[in-house]
Amino acid sequence: MNQTFLWIEQLQFNEQDLIPAIAQNHLDNTVLMMAWMNRESIQRTLETGEAHYWSRSRAELWHKGATSGHIQKVKALYYDCDADTLLLKIEQVGNVACHTGARSCFFNLVQQGRNF
Repeated sequence: MNQTFLWIEQLQFNEQDLIPAIAQNHLDNTVLMMAWMNRESIQRTLETGEAHYWSRSRAELWHKGATSGHIQKVKALYYDCDADTLLLKIEQVGNVACHTGARSCFFNLVQQGRNF
């Protein structure tokens, strides 16, 4: 394995060999979406500088924005203290991350306020 990718072996992948990845705007820290990555998508992301994920529904590698034009340019990549979640700090081209056309996939408010 390429020395550049050795750190990937430290990650804690699930039974499907996947790890959750959070895409966050690198300027204002808005959480834009959550997707799944495997070793290949992580490597492709590092090689290209654009986010690649694993589509569970299509069972294939997914280059975010390949068809919509809303690519994600990766500015930084982190993993958490348990090595079981990734955080991608990204520049969202077109300011649309969600397949619905919304900026963020997290627009369904359950409740807010001090009693929550």
